[in-house]
Amino acid sequence: MLASKLLLSALGATAVVAAPVFPDLNMAAALPGSIDTMSEYFNMLAQKVQESKSMAAAPVCDVSKAVLPQSTPPLPPPAAGLILKHVAIGRGTQNYTCANETAAPVANGAVATLFNATCIASTYPELAKLLVKVALQFNLTQSEASRRLAPSNLAISGKHFFTPSLTPFFNLDVSDTMKLGEVPCAKNASSPAPPNAPVGQQGEAAVPWLKLTAKPGATGDLQEVYRVETAGGSAPATCKGMPADFEVQYAAQYWFYEKSQ
Repeated sequence: MLASKLLLSALGATAVVAAPVFPDLNMAAALPGSIDTMSEYFNMLAQKVQESKSMAAAPVCDVSKAVLPQSTPPLPPPAAGLILKHVAIGRGTQNYTCANETAAPVANGAVATLFNATCIASTYPELAKLLVKVALQFNLTQSEASRRLAPSNLAISGKHFFTPSLTPFFNLDVSDTMKLGEVPCAKNASSPAPPNAPVGQQGEAAVPWLKLTAKPGATGDLQEVYRVETAGGSAPATCKGMPADFEVQYAAQYWFYEKSQ
């Protein structure tokens, strides 16, 4: 019973009909398979709840048991002496610019809200992976009152954006309950998303998986960041029919590593 209550509390099985503070389901732009995706999520959630009822004790949120998802070819592993600090699901947009219709879109940063998925990633990795796909079925509201990621109960743990110099930046100090640090980053390595990675709301391919390393100015002992389990976010091959500036919605997992104490 304790295990099932813990799982339901973390994932919010009753949050499909969301309260106003939750992101709204974007029915106009829902993917053709959105109903199947939601069914897959709740079927897996029900399965995990059923399994948890037979556990002698509730599962413990042991971050050391979390396993970083692997790409093909694999990204370089975390550097020696680093340990996992935080896992978040990012939901936002990849941003692009177009010079003319015959040019290829140029990446112009990204903006995303980060939701705390640390315990889910370490205890129920299959659900954490599926939540990225599910997150694309929902559009985030613009209100700061939106403190959860529907249909789960994951709370905001940070913000991701690019500085004016196009440096990827993560702020994990926005939560009232946890202050994990800030980290400007530089790309260290990239690997294509798997062929079966979830596509975006308009069928866009998933953006690559990345390893990022901290630049000067990082706090909270944050050293490395991985973007994995991506969904959507890629630009079209050319700018034909596109505005000068446009966004492509995406979701991903972000894994943050710090120095071992």
